[in-house]
Amino acid sequence: MKTKFYILTILTFSVSFFIKAQSATTFEAFGELFDSSQVNNYVAEKEVLLKNPQDKVRLRGEILSTCPMKGCWMRMSVEQDTILVRFKDYGFFVPKSGAEGKSAIVNGNISVDTLSVAQLRHYAEDAGKPRSEVMAIVNPEITISFLADGVLINK
Repeated sequence: MKTKFYILTILTFSVSFFIKAQSATTFEAFGELFDSSQVNNYVAEKEVLLKNPQDKVRLRGEILSTCPMKGCWMRMSVEQDTILVRFKDYGFFVPKSGAEGKSAIVNGNISVDTLSVAQLRHYAEDAGKPRSEVMAIVNPEITISFLADGVLINK
């Protein structure tokens, strides 16, 4: 009877370790590592999160696009909002292509920002937009921005 108990115990630990190892490898990490299990509920907490830009936030969303030049920014859909994600101190980059449509979790600070015409034109140039489209940008844009110190992208 004890033998069966020991075998069952070992089997249980082995399976749980295997599952834990598998879940840990489902993301590719960029920047600082963080615990992916503590993601904020963006819909329920949006107003509070935006009023406290100094607070650390973790959000899950779908990658819409990344900077095709360096991977130095990405646009992410989180619920109904499109969020511009930049990377703290330009300290890391995400893939320049192939991440579109993948799920990601970002860790950092969220805020409402005004992007200048120069910034918007720079992002449009990075994205490969035609010159006529770049020059058509004449007004600043208010956007939800995220300064990430870490990003996890679903493999």
